[in-house]
Amino acid sequence: MEAGPASSAGPAPSRLVAIDVARCLALLGMVATHVLDPRTLDGELTLAQSLAGGRASALFAVLAGLSIALTTGRRVPLRGRSRAAASTGLVVRAGLVAGVGLVLGELDAGIAIILVYYGVLFVCALPFLGLGARALLGWAAGWLVVAPVLAHLLRAELPARGWESPSFASLADPGPLLSELLVTGYYPVLPWVAYLLAGMALGRMDLGSRRVAAAVAVTGGLLAGAAVAVSDALTRRADVVAALVADWPSWLAPPVPGADLLDQPAGGMFGTTPTGAWEWLLVRAPHSATPFDLAHTVGSAWLVIGVALLVVGLLPAVARYAVAVVFGAGTATLTFYALHVAMNSALLPPAETPESFRWHVLVLAAGGAGLVALGRRGPLETGVGALARGTASVVAAWPGGRVGYGAAMDANDDKTPTDDSQDRSPEQSEGQVSEVASMEGGGAGEEIVPGDATAGSPDHSAGDDRPDEGTAGPDAPPRHGIPEDSNESSR
Repeated sequence: MEAGPASSAGPAPSRLVAIDVARCLALLGMVATHVLDPRTLDGELTLAQSLAGGRASALFAVLAGLSIALTTGRRVPLRGRSRAAASTGLVVRAGLVAGVGLVLGELDAGIAIILVYYGVLFVCALPFLGLGARALLGWAAGWLVVAPVLAHLLRAELPARGWESPSFASLADPGPLLSELLVTGYYPVLPWVAYLLAGMALGRMDLGSRRVAAAVAVTGGLLAGAAVAVSDALTRRADVVAALVADWPSWLAPPVPGADLLDQPAGGMFGTTPTGAWEWLLVRAPHSATPFDLAHTVGSAWLVIGVALLVVGLLPAVARYAVAVVFGAGTATLTFYALHVAMNSALLPPAETPESFRWHVLVLAAGGAGLVALGRRGPLETGVGALARGTASVVAAWPGGRVGYGAAMDANDDKTPTDDSQDRSPEQSEGQVSEVASMEGGGAGEEIVPGDATAGSPDHSAGDDRPDEGTAGPDAPPRHGIPEDSNESSR
C-alpha cells in the first residue's frame, strides 16, 4: 500500500501525528549524538548531548512498545488466532529489521548500529502481548529494578563485547553475539525490555483522552526528576564516591579532583557499567542501563509523548497537517535511519564533520515532508510491511482460523478510545499503519523498525485514515566513544 486515504481525505488524526512527532524528535536526537561532538572545546557537555544523550534511543524503544500494543488490540489485547497471526508478523518484522541492521553493520559508519538489538527486543514482546496496561506497568517497574542487577551479575561471567556493531561476520560466533545482544552490548536487550514494557503500557491506555495524555506527561516528568534527585544524592555519599573511584574504568577519563565525579560518564557510557563495584548501579549516566538511567529515560520518553499528544491535540486540522509535513521523517524512521548511517559512511556524502549535521537534518526533513505530502511510505517500511503482513495472513487464514489477517487485525487496531468492541471493518483501519506497528506484526501495513522500534506506531481509531508508515528508526545509538581496551574503533 503506497498511500493511504489520509492523503486525499485530509490531515491524519492528532494522535497519529503526535506519535510521528515523537519519533521524528527521537530520530533527530540520534542524528545529533552521532554527528555532533559531545563536548565543547572547554570540555563542557554540548546542548545536543545534554538533551539527546541516552534519551533519543530510549524514546525510540518506548515508542516501539507503544506501537506493538496499538497493533495487537490497543486497549483490549488480541486473543487466539488473531494474536497468533500478530505474533508471527512481529517475528518476521523483527528478523527483517535485524537483517537491515546486519547490512548496515558492514558499512564503516563509526556508529553502533541498533537495529539487530531492536530485532531481538521485538521478539521479547511476545510473552506480554496479552497483558493490559496495569499489568504491563507492574512488569515495567519490576524489570527496571531487577534486570540491571541481573545484568551486572551476568556480565562478570560473559565474554567482553567483541563488535562495534553486529554484522554478518558476527554470525560466525553465535554465542558471543547472543551474549552481546542481550547483556554486554551497546543496547543490551535484557535491561532494555523495561522500555518496551513501558511503551506497551502506554499503548494499552486511552491516548485519545487529554486527561490521560496529561497524566502521562506529568508522571513522566516526575519519574525523570525523581531518578535524577535520588541518584545524585546517593552518588554524592563519601562511601559511594570512594567505591566508584576505586573501580574507575580505563576507558573513561580519570575524575578531576574537586570536579563532579560523574562528569565524564555524563558524556555517555557504552551500554553498560563496570562489573566491579555495585555502586555503579546508582549512577544515571546515559547508556549505562542502571535502574536510575532506565527510570530517568523512561520518564523523559513519557514526558515527550504526553506533551506531543497534548500540543498536537489542540491544533486545528490545517496546522496539524503542517506539523505532519514538518515532522514527516517520523513516518519512515527505518528508511531514514538507514540513510543517516549511509551518509555517515564513505558510501554517501557529506564528509563526517560536526558541520554535516545540517545536511543530515535537511535531507531527512525534506524526504519526510515529501513522503507525507505524497501519501507514501518509506521503501524499507513498504518491503518489511508487505512480507510481515503476508506471513501473518497465512497464519490467520490457516484451516480453522479466520480468513484474512488484515481484517482480523484491523478490527482491533481501529478501535476508538471509547469503544473496546472488536467489531470493525478492514476498510476502517486500512492505511493506518505506523512504522513500528508494522514491525510488530500488528495491523495490516504496519511496520516497526529501528527508529520505531524505537518508535511508536500511530494509534488506530475509527475513521483515522493514515498512510502506512514503516518502521520508526532505531534510536540511533548516541555517538559513543569506544573503550581503549576493546577491539572497537572509537569515534
